[in-house]
Amino acid sequence: MTPDNAPPAADNAPVVIRVLIVDDLPLLRHSLAILVKGAADLAAVGEAATGGEAVELARALVPDVILMDIRMPGGDGIDATRTITADPALGGCRVLVLSMFELDEYVYGALRAGASGFLLKDARPDQLLDAIRRTHAGESLFAPVILTRLVEHYVKRPAVAPTRGPEVLTERETEVLTLVGRGMSNEEIATALLISIRTVKTYIGNLLAKLHARDRVQLVIAAYEYGLAQT
Repeated sequence: MTPDNAPPAADNAPVVIRVLIVDDLPLLRHSLAILVKGAADLAAVGEAATGGEAVELARALVPDVILMDIRMPGGDGIDATRTITADPALGGCRVLVLSMFELDEYVYGALRAGASGFLLKDARPDQLLDAIRRTHAGESLFAPVILTRLVEHYVKRPAVAPTRGPEVLTERETEVLTLVGRGMSNEEIATALLISIRTVKTYIGNLLAKLHARDRVQLVIAAYEYGLAQT
């Protein structure tokens, strides 16, 4: 493991998102670090080759976002994610899983462990950088194929119908939920509805509370269950 603490930023410097990179392949770790360091608003603060090292470095460095591989020797990424997200001292740290595999067991395991998103390693560099920024901003982000399968899994399962539906939402909240269901980011929703990003975040918070949803993924599922995302 190779922590790389950067010097403290000046008071007037822009906020830099601190990223911990976890993968058992040295070449891939190095490539991801170069990609992250090439963005002015991101910093690669450390690298880990196993799940156990990921937990140690997360506690030592307290990064903003962790790029987490799944299949690694010495403790896999799902166990590491579960340990990290359960640690109160790491409450502000978000995990973005980056995997070669789109197996359902990995996706569901990562979600249950508390991951904020799941991308495949064939993502374009700009998609990965955007995913890091959006994950840090509190959005749950998934590769389109992963999101589609998640929605299908939850919608088709024999679950109890939602206790609260669109009738408890305002017209504007319903509009926002519809766009969330279509996979739009906060910025895209703000542009579509001609409102500020701050206002979008307020609506997202209202939706989470009213629909008793844990995160954005559950809002997407709710949008499909209510027939909003398909319209």
